[in-house]
Amino acid sequence: MLKPKIMTVYGTRPEAIKVAPVIKALEKDDRFETVVVSTGQHKEMLAQVNKMFGIEPDHDLELMKPGQQLNDLVARAIAGLDKIIAEEKPDAIISQGDTSTAMAAALAGFHRGVKIIHLEAGLRTGDIHSPFPEEANRKIIGQVTELHLAPTQGAKDNLLRENFRERDVVITGNSVIDALLEAASWDTEFADPRLEAAADSDNRMVVVTTHRRENIDAMKEIGGAVQDLASAYPDINFVLPLHLNPLVRQAVLPAVENFDNVIITDPQPYDQFTQLLKRATLVLTDSGGVQEEAPALGKPVLVMRKNTERPEAVVSGTVKLVGTDRDLIVAESKLLLDDEAAYQAMANAVNPYGDGKAAKRSTSAIADMFGLGNREDDFTPGI
Repeated sequence: MLKPKIMTVYGTRPEAIKVAPVIKALEKDDRFETVVVSTGQHKEMLAQVNKMFGIEPDHDLELMKPGQQLNDLVARAIAGLDKIIAEEKPDAIISQGDTSTAMAAALAGFHRGVKIIHLEAGLRTGDIHSPFPEEANRKIIGQVTELHLAPTQGAKDNLLRENFRERDVVITGNSVIDALLEAASWDTEFADPRLEAAADSDNRMVVVTTHRRENIDAMKEIGGAVQDLASAYPDINFVLPLHLNPLVRQAVLPAVENFDNVIITDPQPYDQFTQLLKRATLVLTDSGGVQEEAPALGKPVLVMRKNTERPEAVVSGTVKLVGTDRDLIVAESKLLLDDEAAYQAMANAVNPYGDGKAAKRSTSAIADMFGLGNREDDFTPGI
């Protein structure tokens, strides 16, 4: 039989990071033909990741446009992808995660009768409005998926509760850990001399990221919490790689921009951000990906959200959900910064998200779907 053609579609930096190990594994596997498509939803950030991991898209839709609404983005993505699907005639499409690009790729492929493979399937908060629009996107993708590559047992359980067939669900671990472990091994220097100096100093470091749409109204609280912590701990460096969204900057900057121990930067390239996580003492974030990455490096994480679609780390103890209340963020941060036992309990908990072999498990599951081999055993944390 002809080699199955596997098309991988991505459009944002987090997607690019998570699909990179899978793309590379598929390209090395002579059982498959591959085609790589970028929608360009995050154009500049994508270029950095593509270069780092040696990924060259075969097609680029260049969809990024200032101020575009979600409906406009999705409509343009589906129309552009439909033409590429008609031209390339893939046997399967890999859709990663829960972005507008991922949802558009799944629908465009389904409408063309192409098998859909969902990488990082099964994440749920149970609230269709939080995170928005991601919770809806991943549920929509699930409905048209034939192979669900779930990162954890909890994600698989979510899918089984929604009556998906167990045979169609594989626990792979999260491919973000594959990418993280590779990037952590690189000899990376910081382009920003302030970060280089902070990393070389003996001072502790707290890394803070915030960007989620549903947190916009709460970001003044988050900025205030960092203000309080920077005042209380003048010998700790607080690093804020701040999202370029003007609403984010307007909410956070006034509270923190005049502190000598607060370093505000633009979003960092993936390799440099990985080095920040390696150097950090504590991480405060509302990012889904950072919730997975920091525990893999032994860093406690306080999640500044009302809920999370990644409860496994909360259960295992590497992550704590603290919401967006200023006083609570400060109190929970002080506990970890002042209490060594509390800190070590989180830092040494088992990471439930992966062991660096997710791409290998994903490739074997795809081969199994096409009758070209047997799938590997499911990922189990700590084994």
